[in-house]
Amino acid sequence: MDALTLEVPRGSIFGFLGRNGAGKTTTIRLLLGLIEATRGTARVLGFDPETESRKIRARSGVLLESPGLLERLTAEENLDIYGRIGRLTKAERAARSEELLKRIGLWERRREPVKEWSRGMRQRLAIARALIHEPELIFLDEPTAGLDPVSAVDVRNDLLRLADISGVTVFLTTHNLAEAERLCDQVAIVRSGRLLSVGAPDEVGRDQRRPRIRLRGRGFSERTLAALEAHPDVGYVQPQDDGAIVTVGDREGISRIVAFLVRNDVALKEVSAVGKTLEDGVLSLFRVTEERSGDSGASDGPPRAAMGGGL
Repeated sequence: MDALTLEVPRGSIFGFLGRNGAGKTTTIRLLLGLIEATRGTARVLGFDPETESRKIRARSGVLLESPGLLERLTAEENLDIYGRIGRLTKAERAARSEELLKRIGLWERRREPVKEWSRGMRQRLAIARALIHEPELIFLDEPTAGLDPVSAVDVRNDLLRLADISGVTVFLTTHNLAEAERLCDQVAIVRSGRLLSVGAPDEVGRDQRRPRIRLRGRGFSERTLAALEAHPDVGYVQPQDDGAIVTVGDREGISRIVAFLVRNDVALKEVSAVGKTLEDGVLSLFRVTEERSGDSGASDGPPRAAMGGGL
């Protein structure tokens, strides 16, 4: 990472977003003290990752690439083992396991071997495993990656419930911008190890977001869409079944775009504004960064292991 400065509020769900190779997993490993920074400082729960990493890990839950489950054992047995690692008493382990399994809807299946479960169920148990010792902070690296849509929704709902009830701080990396928009109180956008923006999901990239309009009607041929994309008032065109969603340079350009389409024999039925999303903001940030750097952004490359600032 390169001159990354972040402050994550306690009790929040914080999204750390970026392309493959942007440095998301590297940042988590730096904050846990698993790798050393070449420069800069960080504080996690008030501790220095370089000299107090054991204290950080004792107070944190972690779910990285692997669920970390023993699949021949039952859900109860898995949580009991991780409870022992977290130095919980037998009574504490039993109570905590019951509490977590009931919250995520797996209590009735607690005595089944985990290997018989779906991937989504195992991932939900893995999150419970990371929370068994009641950590103050939990790191989740792509927790819904590879899950089917229903399982992904279940995991997201579990996270919201657990964060709300437990008051735990969640540091979440994800490629899914819609997921981040639903879950996160704040998000940070990184590219090639550099921080581009940080703030609430509806604030990220606000200055770069251009108006979008939905155009519906008859006559949107491929030729017309290509000509529309080349129009000086148009940023980009997203074709739809009966028209297109168009990003415009400014609101004054909308009337010129409409006049252009009418001249090209398009019978418009609808011209309406489209709300801005986190995805719009992130894509705008990336486009602006690429225009300034002259980089196509096809690959972010490996990040440098350095921290500049505190967490």
